[in-house]
Amino acid sequence: MSIILQSTVGGFSAQFMRRLPLVEQAMRDHGLEPSQFVISKDNASTATVPFVGPFFYDYSVFFGDDQFTVTEPNDMVFLDYFFKRVLAVDEPPELPRRPGLIRRLFGWMAQPV
Repeated sequence: MSIILQSTVGGFSAQFMRRLPLVEQAMRDHGLEPSQFVISKDNASTATVPFVGPFFYDYSVFFGDDQFTVTEPNDMVFLDYFFKRVLAVDEPPELPRRPGLIRRLFGWMAQPV
């Protein structure tokens, strides 16, 4: 079985639907069962300009007793984010380490003139 999709704004894009089986396979490869996931797509806010659709969507993902919601501009950006979350199951996320302001200031001051 595949991920259950719900939408209050007219469904998901064709490109999203074509790539979804690849994401589901990656989920199975990482020990996750796609049929236990529900993805819901809703408007993030009401349109401020008449006759113009929303600029962002809320994507809620439900699995077991847990859930998370992200706001993205389109289906493919969300799917890329979700795919990275699936792959992150095996390893913790890598956060870039950048020296703080004080360390950079002392490093600059320690350089010969």
